[in-house]
Amino acid sequence: MTQPTTNEVGMESFADLLEQSFQDTSEVKEGGIVKGIVVDIIGDYAVVDVGLKAEGQVPLREFADEDGNIEVNIGDEAEVLIEHAEDSNGLVVLSKDKARKRKVWDEIQSAMEEDGIVKGLINARVKGGLSVTLQGGVKAFLPGSQVDLRPVRNLDAFLNEEFDFKIIKFNKRRGNIVLSRRVLLEAERAELKHDTLNKLAEGQIVEGVVKNLTDYGAFIDLGGIDGLLHITDMSWGRINHPSELFQVGDKVKVKVLKFNSESERVSLGLKQITPDPWINAEEKYIPGTVVQGKVVSIKDYGAFIELEEGIEGLVHVSEMSWTRQIKNPKQVVNLSDEVKAVVLDIDVSQNRISLGMKQLEENPYEKVLEKYPPGTVVAGVIRNIADFGVFVELEPGIDGLVHITDLSWTQRVRHPSDIYKKGDEVQAAVLNIDNSGEKPKISLGIKQLSSDPWDRVPYEFPIGKVTEVKILKLTDFGAFAEIIPGVEGLIHISEISEERIEDPRQVLEPGQECRAEVIQLDANERKIGLSIKSARRQDDLADAQGFANVSEAGATLGDLLSDKLKK
Repeated sequence: MTQPTTNEVGMESFADLLEQSFQDTSEVKEGGIVKGIVVDIIGDYAVVDVGLKAEGQVPLREFADEDGNIEVNIGDEAEVLIEHAEDSNGLVVLSKDKARKRKVWDEIQSAMEEDGIVKGLINARVKGGLSVTLQGGVKAFLPGSQVDLRPVRNLDAFLNEEFDFKIIKFNKRRGNIVLSRRVLLEAERAELKHDTLNKLAEGQIVEGVVKNLTDYGAFIDLGGIDGLLHITDMSWGRINHPSELFQVGDKVKVKVLKFNSESERVSLGLKQITPDPWINAEEKYIPGTVVQGKVVSIKDYGAFIELEEGIEGLVHVSEMSWTRQIKNPKQVVNLSDEVKAVVLDIDVSQNRISLGMKQLEENPYEKVLEKYPPGTVVAGVIRNIADFGVFVELEPGIDGLVHITDLSWTQRVRHPSDIYKKGDEVQAAVLNIDNSGEKPKISLGIKQLSSDPWDRVPYEFPIGKVTEVKILKLTDFGAFAEIIPGVEGLIHISEISEERIEDPRQVLEPGQECRAEVIQLDANERKIGLSIKSARRQDDLADAQGFANVSEAGATLGDLLSDKLKK
C-alpha cells in the first residue's frame, strides 16, 4: 500500500478538490452522507476532510474491496457517513462502511417503492426458506413458498445460485427484507401463457419441456401453459411408466391432440407424430407366417410378444405345447426372451394378433390313429384317477381313458381307486379314438384283454344244472357263491334248506364248498340264482334211483336219466 505525502500531490489540483468539496457545507450534519477528500494516511487510518472545522479518520479496512485488497491514496474521494461532528479529541467521527450500507438500503427501498427488481445470491438454508445476500452484502429472507412456481422439496438445489427477486416486505428500521422469486416467475409465465394461447391449435406440433411425471402421464410446459401427455399417447408400443421415456427437464416435440382455450386444457400426443404401425399389419402378419419377437409381458393366461414397436401378439398358454400341461407361461418363457411363433389369427379392428409356439413343432396327435389303431394292446402308467375311470399315459402328453365300466368283466367297481393307484403299470386295449377335437380322445379297456366269462355261462350253467360252488359272502338275506372265477350267484335264504333258517350264518361260512342248482339265469343282467336245497333234492332222487356217487358231478338229473335210458 502506498502512502503519498502532501508534497506528492499537485497543490493546484488538491486545492481545487478542497474548494469543490467545501462549496456547500450547509448539508454537512450528523447522520448525513457526504463526500470528502483523503488528505493524509496515518497508520491504519485515512484522514478525510469533509469541510468541517476538524478532519475525521476512517479505518483503512473500510476501503477494502470484495477480495480484501486495500487501495487508497491521498486525494481520493470518499463517501462517508458523519457519526459525530466532534468527539472528545475534537475529531469528526466518520464511517465509510455505514455510508455504503445506508446507500444500499436506500437503493433497496427505492427498488421496492418503484416495484423494481433486485439481484441476490442464495447462500444458506435457514428455517422456513433460504438466506439471500443482496448487493452491498445486505441479508434478505426468501420463504420456501416463494422459491418457485411449485413447492420445492429440495431447497439445497438452489444454493449458490444468483436470481432476480421481487421485494414483497421491507422494514429498514428493523433490517427486515423478504423476497419472492415466485412473483417474477408467475408474471413471466402469464406473459408466455398469453402468447402461447394465441398461437396454439389442434394438430400443431410444438416443443415443450417435461415439467412433471406421474403414473398416468407427463405434464409438458408449452410456455406458460401445461399440456398432458397421457401414457397411452406416448408410444405405439408398451410403456409401464413415463419414466421409461422421459426425465423432468427433457425437451420434447409433441402434437396437440385437443385444445380448449376456455378451460385452457391441452391434450398432447407423441406417438401421433409417427404413423400407426397397425395400418399395414394385416398385410405383414398373414396367418401361418413365422415371426420373431421379444416377450414384454407375462400373464396367467399367456405371454405378449412384441413383434415391432406398437405391435404385440398373444401366445395363449394353450398354444405353447402340444403335450405339456402348461399351468403358467413362465414354465416356457421369461421376460425379454427372444422367441419365434406362428401367426394364427389377426384382428386389426381390435389390434390383436394370436400367436402359437407349438405350431413350430410336429403335432404328435396327427399320428395317434396310425400308431394306436383300435384293438392295439398298449402299456402305460396310471397318471390320474377320477370317479369315472383312470387315465393311462401312453407316452408324454398322450393319455387314454379306461372307463370304470371297462375295468373288469365281473368285478363290481365302486371307485377305480379300489383296485388301482397312481403309478401302477397296466396293459389295456385301444377301443376307440375320437379325432373330432384338436386333441384326440383315446378310449381304452382293461377287461377287453380277456374274454367275458358270461359269454359261456348260459351254455355251461343252464337252469337245472347242479354244480360245485364256494361260499364267498354271507348276508341277512342269503349267501353269494362263486361258480367259476369272476362269476357269482345268489343263494337266497329260502333256498339254503328245507327247514326254516333265520340267519344264513348259522349253517354256512365263507370258504365252504357245497353243491347248488342253477334255478334262475339272466345273462343280460349278469344274475344267477342258486339253490342248495334243490341240489339236495336232485341228489336224493338220483340216490333213490341208483345213481349215487356219480362221477359227473356237474350233470343234471335229466342228463343222468337220459344216459341211463340209452344204456
